[in-house]
This record gives sequence, C-alpha cells and structure tokens, in this order.
Amino acid sequence: MSDSEEENEEEVTEKKEEVMDLSNPDVVTKYKTAAGITDKALQFVASQCVDGASIIEICNSGETVITGGLSAVYGKKVNGKAVDKGIAFPVCVSVNEIVSNNSPLSSEVQAPLKAGDIVKIDLGCHIDGYIALAGHTFICGEKADSVPKQVAPVVSDVATAAYNAMLVAVSMIKEGGKGSEVTAAIQAVADAYEVNPLFKIRMTQMKRFVIEGPKEIALRGPDVDAEEEKCKEAEFEKYEVYAIDVAMSTGEGRVKEGEGRTTIYKKNVDKKFSLRMKASRSLLNEITKKSPTMPFSLRQFDEKSAKMGITELTVNNLVSAYPVLVENKGVEVARFQTTVLILPSGPAKVTGMPMPAYFNSEKTLNEEAQTVLDALAAAEAKTLAKKLKKKSSKKKK
Repeated sequence: MSDSEEENEEEVTEKKEEVMDLSNPDVVTKYKTAAGITDKALQFVASQCVDGASIIEICNSGETVITGGLSAVYGKKVNGKAVDKGIAFPVCVSVNEIVSNNSPLSSEVQAPLKAGDIVKIDLGCHIDGYIALAGHTFICGEKADSVPKQVAPVVSDVATAAYNAMLVAVSMIKEGGKGSEVTAAIQAVADAYEVNPLFKIRMTQMKRFVIEGPKEIALRGPDVDAEEEKCKEAEFEKYEVYAIDVAMSTGEGRVKEGEGRTTIYKKNVDKKFSLRMKASRSLLNEITKKSPTMPFSLRQFDEKSAKMGITELTVNNLVSAYPVLVENKGVEVARFQTTVLILPSGPAKVTGMPMPAYFNSEKTLNEEAQTVLDALAAAEAKTLAKKLKKKSSKKKK
C-alpha cells in the first residue's frame, strides 16, 4: 500500500469516528430532547405535591412519566443496537429542612405532604448517555396550582436567593469563565438576601454517561473553614455541560446526613471485589444490567433482597451512596437546579421551571447582578414567545 493510500485510509477512519460533544448537532438534540422530558416530569411531580399526597406514590408516578416520555423517542436501533435511555437521577421529594435525596421505598412509611410544606423536587433522565437534570422549590398547596395565602418573608428571601443565584451562575458558565468566579457571585447573592449557601452541595460538569465529571464548583468560597469545600479551580470550555445546583439556607448551611434511609446509589465502575453474600452478588448483577453508570433507587429492585445486599456493596466501595441531607429543624431551605450547555453562542439553560411568583422578596441585589437577571428574564421571555408562536402556527396547519 502506498503512502497516499495509507493517508486516505486514515482519513476515512477519522470520518467514521462520531463526535460525542456539543459540536455535533445530533448530540445537542439529544440533550434538548432529554431536557424536554425532564421538564415534563418536573412539572408533573410538582402538580402532584398537594395536601395529603404520598411521597412514595409521587416518586413512582414521576418516574413513570420519565420512562413513558423516553419510550416515545429514539425508538429506532442504531447499527443494530437500541439507543440507551433511562432515569439519570431518581425522583426525590424533600420537605422543609430536608435538603435532598429523599426518595423512600414502598415498604417504608413517610408522613404525607401537608399544605404549607416547603418542597424541593429533583430528577433527571438521559438519552444515549446525554444527561438532563432539573430541580425546583415551591410551597405545597391544598390542591394543584393553589397559591399560598401568605408566605413568610424569610421563606421568600431564601427561595429568591437560590433561584437568582442559579440564574447568575448560568450566565457565568461560558468559555473562559472560572469556577471561583461563580462561587463568589453566588456568595454575593446570598449576602444580599441574608442567607447562606449550603455546604456539601456541588455544581458539576457532566459528560456522556458521567453525571459527576472532573470539574466541580463549590457553593461556599475558599475562605470557609471546611476542607470538604475546597476543590480544584475549574475553567469552562466550549461544548461542556454543567449541572447548576444551588441551595440556600436561613441557617448556617451546615447540612448533615438525616435519619432517613439512604435509597439512592451509583455503581463505581472502576471498582471490583469478590462478594460473599448471594443477595449482594445478585443485586450487583441487576445494577449492572439496569443502571451501570447512573444513580439508581433501591425501588428499582426487589426491596427486601436489595436492602440485604446493598450494605456489602457499600462497605466494599462498589457503590457510592447519596444519603438524605438535612439542615437543622426549623431552618428554611430552598434549592433550584438546571442543566447548562456551553454553546458557541453562549450558555444555554435547557431545564427548569420559573420560580413561583409568590416568592416575592423585598431585598435587592446590586446593580450588576440585577442587570444580569433582567437580561436573562428578557431572553427567556423571547424564547417562550417563539415557542408559543411555533405552537400556534402548528395548530393552524
């Protein structure tokens, strides 16, 4: 074979290699399709959170909405293989001082929701490994779409702070930006509303089939006296994807593991160990089949045997746990989460619901931060107008 023929063969090989990042329009489409399903599930779950509702039933029905939405897209096989689709993070409904990861088992009883509870929900799905996550905070009503008669000013402050800090963070997730700058901006928003960002909450880069990538952004700055809050400086690059997760507290923000059972785990794909218990081996095999890379809930398996087997998997580091995190009793907590794509045109926020209008804080941001929020609000209004116009034109046809 001549040198020129070898070069041509190499070129053909390179062309066959599929681009797996956002420079590929098909990848962007998969992210946005997953985002649409995530948002639909988020809205559904929020609508089910009413006085007297069962948290376990809400979690189950929310995941049914996700799987149903996924079943309707990307049904054709590619190169003889079905496109991998599934839940990227189980539905969680966390109430009042509970911050995150509350996704109970059917065999365990939790108190039903009651009107006035501050509810945090989060969930996510993936298509072909491209992940879309979202989270929302609101007040449980007597029925769907109920507006609370009165919202305590401190609750409005903490919710508005979390939401606005999330939006400010979104605006800064762009090529050349740095994680420390985002952390500082989040702290500035928290200071304006006289609340605190939470410890142990991270914003993370996401990659294909990787929900927690190598780059992290802390909510708390390096001045805090806590080793766990220190992380390597992250510099953002074009075509990256980030889960922007912002949680605020009226307390000190020092979350701890709650008394509720840990039910969410993620397989550590690089770890191996010879397990002794049959229940442990069986559970690991099922995890490998159902959720080899994404976080999962023990609800996906036979609960009795899963509860028996998960301990040995955890002790031997075959899985990582997502424990239920809580603040102190009586402390108000709010959390919002979105997924951001760094495109050539800038950061694109693809998931999330608008903050409820009844969170109306009287506190104000500095002029610079307020300008950013006004610009984002205008851009979102423009995008919404385009979507409505598109829907209207489709109906006419």
